Amino acid sequence: MATRRSGGRGASRGLDRTGAPFFAGGELPPPESPRRRRAIHAGAVFALVVSAAYLVWRAVATLGADRWISVPLWVLEFSAVVSLALFTFALWDVDRRPLAPRLTTRPTVAVLIPTLNEPREVLIPTIAAAVALQPAHETWVLDDGGRPFVADLASRLGARYLTREERVDAKAGNLNHALSHISADFVAVLDADHVARPGFLAETLGYFADPKVAIVQTPQDFYNVESFEHDRNRSWLWPRARRVPFNEQRLFYRALQPGKNRWNAAFWCGTGAVIRVAALRDVGGVATETLTEDMHTTVRLHRRGWRTVYHNEVLAYGLAARTAAEYQAQRRRWGTGAMQILRIEHPLRRPGLSLPQRLAYASTILGWFEAWRTLGYILLPLAVIFSGANPINANALTFATVFGTTFLAQRLALALLSRGYAPQGLAVLFEFVRMQSNLAATLTILRPRARRFGVTSKEGGAERQRIRPPWLLTALLLVSIVAAVWFLLTVTGRTPVTYNLPWTAYGAAGWAAVNTVVLVAARRRVHADRFATERRAAVRVRVGGEASLDGAAGGLIDLSVGGALVWSNVVPNERALSHRLEFELGGERLTFSVDVRGVQRIAHGAALVMCQFAGEQDREIGRLARLLFTGGGARHLTASRSAA
Repeated sequence: MATRRSGGRGASRGLDRTGAPFFAGGELPPPESPRRRRAIHAGAVFALVVSAAYLVWRAVATLGADRWISVPLWVLEFSAVVSLALFTFALWDVDRRPLAPRLTTRPTVAVLIPTLNEPREVLIPTIAAAVALQPAHETWVLDDGGRPFVADLASRLGARYLTREERVDAKAGNLNHALSHISADFVAVLDADHVARPGFLAETLGYFADPKVAIVQTPQDFYNVESFEHDRNRSWLWPRARRVPFNEQRLFYRALQPGKNRWNAAFWCGTGAVIRVAALRDVGGVATETLTEDMHTTVRLHRRGWRTVYHNEVLAYGLAARTAAEYQAQRRRWGTGAMQILRIEHPLRRPGLSLPQRLAYASTILGWFEAWRTLGYILLPLAVIFSGANPINANALTFATVFGTTFLAQRLALALLSRGYAPQGLAVLFEFVRMQSNLAATLTILRPRARRFGVTSKEGGAERQRIRPPWLLTALLLVSIVAAVWFLLTVTGRTPVTYNLPWTAYGAAGWAAVNTVVLVAARRRVHADRFATERRAAVRVRVGGEASLDGAAGGLIDLSVGGALVWSNVVPNERALSHRLEFELGGERLTFSVDVRGVQRIAHGAALVMCQFAGEQDREIGRLARLLFTGGGARHLTASRSAA
């Protein structure tokens, strides 16, 4: 699809072919040039060849006499090479996708929004944007919370409402219940916090001209760009990537999933997808046996011969995990679901999947076990320091040359294959952050009893609180500090340990020092004040432009679905029962009745005014939400931390 961008370098948003605004980096990426693709392939193949030679050399010539530590180290290195091979397989070609012709029929479509406990501020943007989609369709709010205010909200915004008495099987059960009440050819599934862009249905339905296509999945991206998962992109190899904030999930959604198109192995990710109802019925509905019903259902669809398509254009924006606690809870739930799929479906060996599909699922499911390698790379240098064991029997200069060449080749390959979506420093930092949750998730493969489904909270907290770092990071940091003291005492002859091959001890100490720096950085990020729990659920959008409050001229500063911060040339009468706020956003004029919650006088008789939208304005708030979160005029997105 052709796109055009507005603004110069570093612009925060652009225009698609319809003229609708979108956030930077969400557009369908242009195909890679043959030259760039050859460079990526060459770097990956070179790294794999060098790594294979390194492993052989290590096994044949360098395993030390202390096999209890030298063999585990070699196994960790072997595991890293296997991961690199799977990474290369997954990211060899990220441009493959079928053409999307126009549908010759007019299918019936239902947009489904499953919800449990999300607050009004989260639901309004999602419902309002879904109702406004084209072509004609029904929008259903599937409320497992049975809340009267949600039924009223759905009615006001033009959606239908459905609840159920027996709330079994969590989201999967909610969707299956809806399928028994809805007559449609296709269903689009949007999580309660995902706001669809206007082209969501138009850009995806064409793929279903192929009668074997069961699912069209789109990327997940997020409008709260100051979440725990976001940071500045400092990719040194891909300058173009720096214009888009780093997001920990972007590598998966913008590179790994598109790469699965080559093998018909892209899978449903729970939201931002359109699904053929006949395909769901063919596999007995949405899978209910695991916490990751989306991926589990896709495995069954692939076994039945259905096709899946990944459309690599962001067509809905949601809420990323705002805190480390939310982030780790998500990863533990997803990892637990992956272990359940591995135990129930055996996608790596059970018949029905092609070999490339098995490898594609392997690259996703086995990735959860990489946390054990991270833990091993932390513990083994400490074991060398405390015991004086020799894990490597080689000349220091020879080993440094061979290891250094291999390590740099591997890191270069990872940087090339990731296409700028995973700068190596941030990638390593998040490996440490999610290590404890991933370890816990993988251990559930030993327990057949399923874990209870837990929804990531979208509500604000009663008060602002910092998140306590995972106990594992704290324990590893303390042990690393003790190891540093032990090392200094040992090299000065004050412990019973002797380093018979000193360079290995110094190398272990250097590696442990690097690990210590990352442990400190990971704990600081988790505990940082900017990622503390929020007092409100709404995300505030910094905007600009003129506004009037009770007829007095002024301007917008920021907006949310709950209220606005404006400046006014006239100090409002705070005793008045209501006030009238008017402004223009995205070419549309909006008018609200507001309550003034605070006034701060500034120079020349003007004032900053905190406004809260009064009740019974859901339709107008829905219009505002659609403009804010599908593009209309937002300059910068920030997570709100004030009480306006």
